[in-house]
Amino acid sequence: MTIGDEERADIYDPDFVADLFDRCSTNYRRWSAVSSFGFTYIWRRQCVARLEAPKAASAVAVDLMAGTGEVWPHLLRRFPDLGTITALDISQRMHLDAVDRLHRHYSDKITHLEANALENDLPSEHADLLVSTFGLKTFNPDQQSILAHQIARILKPGGQFSLIEASDPKGWILRPFYRFYLDRVLPLVERFVLNGAHDFSMIGTYTRNFGSSSHMAEALRAAGLNVTLQKHFFGCATSVAGYKPITG
Repeated sequence: MTIGDEERADIYDPDFVADLFDRCSTNYRRWSAVSSFGFTYIWRRQCVARLEAPKAASAVAVDLMAGTGEVWPHLLRRFPDLGTITALDISQRMHLDAVDRLHRHYSDKITHLEANALENDLPSEHADLLVSTFGLKTFNPDQQSILAHQIARILKPGGQFSLIEASDPKGWILRPFYRFYLDRVLPLVERFVLNGAHDFSMIGTYTRNFGSSSHMAEALRAAGLNVTLQKHFFGCATSVAGYKPITG
């Protein structure tokens, strides 16, 4: 797919998103860490830190838009008694990379599902914990509302969630430099270092459209969840965390 094709495409169409991550899966883990100067590692750890230890023994965690599973070591270090992780992602190659190359030693704890998070078959009231790191930006506002209802359905009463996403730090004095890096520098690096790829540079478009996690926060509240919104590093990332109330 050429740059012109991507500019004309619906970048929120599930087939487009799956194809995008299939193409960049080989370089995703290394390049995302390098291009973010290590902030993706820090933000994933901060995302998991917003969760409290689950009360249930052998608790079930769900990782939506799991990618190659970079958040799993953070989960398992913070909650060593965690029972299982159900990892869901729309990209087949992301799953293959996660299973075969990166996390083979976690195989007894992790179940992989290749599925669209908006139309998944996970059981209702299945998860004690639910996380997502850097997948929200690939959903438009209407899709975020659908995702919020899926999260509310998947969580057990009292279950917790924490979601983090790279964002557009509007109002930050250094925002022009941040935008220049995402919009201009990353595409050049991809062109000369990654053989002309135009995959990671979509981050600039996605983050600009996404803005922040504020819409997701409202969607989660509308779905009946208790939510708090938090900024990370001047708003370059934002997270939403909370829990499903126990009713009755």
